[in-house]
Amino acid sequence: MKDKLISITEACEILNVSKDTLRRWDANATFPAHKTEGKHRKYLLSEVSKRAGIVFEEDGTATTVSNEDVAVYCRVSSHDQKQKGDLERQKARVMQYCVDRGYRIVECFDETGSGMNDNRAKLHKLINLAISGKIKKVIVEHSDRLTRFNYKLVEVLFNSHGVKVECIEEVLGKTFEDELVKDMLTLMASFSAKIYGKRSHQNRKKKEAEAPKELET
Repeated sequence: MKDKLISITEACEILNVSKDTLRRWDANATFPAHKTEGKHRKYLLSEVSKRAGIVFEEDGTATTVSNEDVAVYCRVSSHDQKQKGDLERQKARVMQYCVDRGYRIVECFDETGSGMNDNRAKLHKLINLAISGKIKKVIVEHSDRLTRFNYKLVEVLFNSHGVKVECIEEVLGKTFEDELVKDMLTLMASFSAKIYGKRSHQNRKKKEAEAPKELET
């Protein structure tokens, strides 16, 4: 699709909202407009289409993305968990949840790696899928499947592209004991990371101290 700037009237027709709504979105930075030299509001057709849930493929065909278009993300921390079938069982539960609610699964990502590692290839693919506007929701069994720390920041990132993160545990409800166990596991993971980091730093300093020094010339 060849991109172009369109007027506020044309944007209103595509988004099915009033001019006042677009002006308000511009003022609060929800959906900023592009200002001309004469201070008129203009909008990129690609940005308006994306917000309306319309995605243009490379061949120019248009696809409408609805709230039922989702991506599934499943993760286990170790290959041992994967070999025991934990990842497949998690994926089966999440996909069944989607089927029960009539969601259309656009992509299903499963990954093995630490929730403290933010350099996960499939997590990056999931984020890029959200940025491209091809999904409206990310479905995970628990919030810590996405990340062990700074979950709210990850959620804000998805929300900024009109994508909602839906955690099955929150939809189906959690008990006080579930919350307590989750908090304890998060604290344990945090302390473990600090201990491993300190130990690694001490080992590195020790090796540097034991390394033979170059003879002075």
